Amino acid sequence: MRAAARPRPDSPRPEPALRTIGTVHYFAPQQTIFAEGEPTAHVMLVLHGMVRSCNLFPDGRRHIGAFWGASDLFGLERHAVYLSSAEAVCETAVVLYPAPEGCCDMTLPNDGLPCQMLAALTRDLDHARGHARLLGRLRAIEKMAAFILECQPRAEPGAVIDLAMTRQDIGDYLGLTVETVSRCLARLKRDGLIDMRSSRRVDILDVAGQRRVSA
Repeated sequence: MRAAARPRPDSPRPEPALRTIGTVHYFAPQQTIFAEGEPTAHVMLVLHGMVRSCNLFPDGRRHIGAFWGASDLFGLERHAVYLSSAEAVCETAVVLYPAPEGCCDMTLPNDGLPCQMLAALTRDLDHARGHARLLGRLRAIEKMAAFILECQPRAEPGAVIDLAMTRQDIGDYLGLTVETVSRCLARLKRDGLIDMRSSRRVDILDVAGQRRVSA
């Protein structure tokens, strides 16, 4: 794990129970939390901010596999090393818990409830990776509509989404160029499905329409 940034004075603190179980670390925007290929030493919980999971290809392209926000667990692997890097999107605080030896190895027999829970979470992570691959089959406008609904799973008319990620992050997550991301957002706005208060604030105007587009 990379060296953590110094906490800001107004950074929120975890509950006392969290402090006794794990350690809190603070990261600046764009700072690496762990790198692809490093040993899986910790499981982590986002306290505030946002973390992205990414891989770099030999030609310099970047793929973002997931975004994690407050209360999300990440760093769960079935392997001895992390298969993706984790980076802070904005100012972020995470709790680090030591990864129990053997719990990420699905071939080892474990009867303990914590190990079973961890095994279930790693299966969920594999499912999320498969879902990300499925998004590659959608048209650009479908990807964007699905992404907006993913950011606000309980979306309803009038809901506002504050996007922590940049257009480049969104493009790397959906497999689109920055220009295509901007065009898709403009089209959704033109069709009356969303409104844009600013470059990172999205008002959802028509949830049913968004779902039809993303289907």
